[in-house]
This record gives sequence, C-alpha cells and structure tokens, in this order.
Amino acid sequence: MMDVSGVGFPSKVPWKKMSAEELENQYCPSRWVVRLGAEEALRTYSQIGIEALPFFLFFHGGYWQSGSKDESAFMVHPLTAQGVAVVIVAYGIAPKGTLDHMVDQVTRSVAFVQKRYPSNKGIYLCGHSAGAHLAAMMLLADWTKHGVTPNLRGFFLVSGVFDLEPIVYTSQNVALQLTLEDAQRNSPQLKVAQAQPVDPTCRVLVVVGQFDSPEFHRQSWEFYQVLPVQTLCQGEWKASFEELHDVDHFEIVENLTQKDNVLTQIILKTIFQ
Repeated sequence: MMDVSGVGFPSKVPWKKMSAEELENQYCPSRWVVRLGAEEALRTYSQIGIEALPFFLFFHGGYWQSGSKDESAFMVHPLTAQGVAVVIVAYGIAPKGTLDHMVDQVTRSVAFVQKRYPSNKGIYLCGHSAGAHLAAMMLLADWTKHGVTPNLRGFFLVSGVFDLEPIVYTSQNVALQLTLEDAQRNSPQLKVAQAQPVDPTCRVLVVVGQFDSPEFHRQSWEFYQVLPVQTLCQGEWKASFEELHDVDHFEIVENLTQKDNVLTQIILKTIFQ
C-alpha cells in the first residue's frame, strides 16, 4: 500500500496525509451513498422556440471516463416547462479523450451555442462532479480564440473536483493518465484568482451534498472561499456556497427531475431573477 504522505509533499491539505486506500475511498462517491436500496455533440430540449430563451448547458459527471449526453437528459422537463432551453453537452471521455481535449470540446460547445443563438437571454452552465470541473474551467476560457463572447450569466458547480492533484494518486487516473503537470494545468482552483468575469453580474454557485465525502466537501469549500488568494470571493464574481441536506453525490443531481427540489428552484430563481 502506497502512503502518499511519504513522497515529499507538503502537508497543507488533509489528502496529502492519507494512505492510498483512504484517498481512493474519498474519491469514490458510491462509497459515501447512504440512501436505502439498491464524442462532441449537443442535444437541445425546449418546449417552445428557443432563439430568445435562457440556455442551460449541462455537463455530465463520471470522472471524465463514463456517462453520456443521452443518460443525462433526465432532468430537462422542470426547466423546459418554465421556458428554459436545455442543452446536454457531450465530450470525448477517457481513455480515448484527454482532459485537455475535453476542456477544448466544452469551450467550443459554449461558443457554438452563443453563435447559433445570439439572441439568447443568458447562458447558464451546470456541471456535476467531473462536469462541474469542466464548467469551472469555462471561468478561465479565452473566448477571443473562438471569435465570440458568450452571454454567460451563471454557473452551477455541483459536487465538483477543482484541484485535480489528488486524482493523480487514485485509480481514476488509470484511464485519465494525468501527469502532475496535466492536473495543475487543468485545476481551476489554482487559476481562478487570475480570471476576470465576462459579465460582473454573472453568478457562481458552488454546491455540495451533505453526504458527499469529506474530500468533496473540502474541494467545494476551498474553491469557494478557504484559500486566501485563490477564491471566487476575492474577485468580482458574485459567488455563493450551498450544502444541500439529506442528499449524496448522486441524489444531488438526480433530484433535478423534481420541480420543487431545492436545487431546481435555486437554478430557476437565478435564471429568472
């Protein structure tokens, strides 16, 4: 058993003191479930014409190596019923796709929606788990390279991973094959302090479930506030943090099927405020 605390890392954060087994446990969301019982593409959903609607773009989770846009369309109805166009974004997952390529695909997808629907009433990005990481990377995007400035009005970052260094030392990296340099380059936690909002009214909501693992709690909280320099609070972002009670890593997004769900209502309130 490898003890990651013994390979010369500083001990600023808890994960660097963990054994490999405990670190693996922290980044395996299914082990924290307490409930009882057991390609680059877009798919757009709307109940009416979508030219001048708010757009909600969703990036699925799955540790950048599983999941699809079709599996993630379960939560569209509560939003489309209120006049929101929902776009489920696919990206080329590992091992075939690299993380750098995934970030590029997602960036191009956001730019495409803006170009295709320039009269939109705001673009709102939502990601769950690995998808929250990809959404957060859009805070850092250089849109001049894409010839368009997206009308970004909100980010919903749900149970995400924002510092990828711990992932390098878990089994999730077998498919990802991240080097430490790759992880640092693709860690929004390390770079968000230098980011400037496209629109100062853009809102960023960082959300975690009560029954997410302590490491997922730490990742979300530190991305929001703890690090004294690299936090959303220190910049111009209108940021907030929510811990949703009585939900685990999966229920927090599965419950978006319910129109009265807390997170569904937060999303709708943010879009239509």
